Amino acid sequence: MWTLQEEFARIEIGQASETRNLDLFPLIRRNVSQPLDYLLLEDGIAQGKVRVTELSGGGSVPELSITNTAELPVLLVDGEELVGAKQNRVLNLTILVPAKHTMAIPVSCVEAGRWCSASVDLKTAGHMMYSGARGPRASQVTRSIRSSGSRSSDQGAVWEELAAKAARLKTASPTQAMSALFDHHARGVEEFVRAFSCEKEQCGVAFAISGRVLGLDLFDNAEVMHKFFEKLVRSYALDALDAAPEEQGRASTEELSTFVGGIGVAPSFSDRAVGLGKDVRFTGSGVSGAALWAHGRYLHVCAFAKESGSAEKPGFWTRLTRPSRRRVS
Repeated sequence: MWTLQEEFARIEIGQASETRNLDLFPLIRRNVSQPLDYLLLEDGIAQGKVRVTELSGGGSVPELSITNTAELPVLLVDGEELVGAKQNRVLNLTILVPAKHTMAIPVSCVEAGRWCSASVDLKTAGHMMYSGARGPRASQVTRSIRSSGSRSSDQGAVWEELAAKAARLKTASPTQAMSALFDHHARGVEEFVRAFSCEKEQCGVAFAISGRVLGLDLFDNAEVMHKFFEKLVRSYALDALDAAPEEQGRASTEELSTFVGGIGVAPSFSDRAVGLGKDVRFTGSGVSGAALWAHGRYLHVCAFAKESGSAEKPGFWTRLTRPSRRRVS
């Protein structure tokens, strides 16, 4: 297994785009083209090969059951929202579920006011958990692994964050559902989605709001990035709508390079993954996140800015090149 330093040394930054207070940086992996050797959760469900249900008839808030009847493993990505069953949940980490296998998966509830069956199966939503909640929840899971070996979030803290977000965005929901935030602000969120596009060789994306780099997601394959692109834009768009109107500024390539460098030098540890591969967790002075290593490569890396401290300077050479910047609205 190579290091995250070595992983990001292979990545370039493409031409930056901006609209309103949101900056988007494409992360490019050149001349890499290989067919997917796994299914994505959304595709597996659509093909009838994957089912996600409550763990039992009574249900369990922090766990769901997944059954994969396909000949390939199925990839579940940190922060994906699953809607239906007794309440909506988000995935606590990235998981590669083996082929022909049923297992429990760790999740967090993002609908505190409902515990009744809306459907038997859960489906994927058209957005990811917004970064303001996803980053802290990822750190909570890291602490849980260190302290008890479980992949649990701080469910109370997740609910508190969702309630605070709803109050700031003046969004009422009878079940306190995160999905209501995206539904209520769909018009503003979709303006951001229409403003950005995904490049052919793009395997990842980094975002900044009001001049501050907030996070990134990197996949092993451009096809996967294209599947998740709009979902990720929606997640950061919701945070962009929540930013203080007086906050302004544009993030620079140097700031993103510093953020990426912080990932490479952050203290990290790995543990046996839920499902296939190894779960890699990292926490530095200005960045924290996680990665899944499986099939001889990193299938997914997600990283988030921490509220306190600043990212460490990169201690290694990368091909992070200075992009030009284009205004998209």
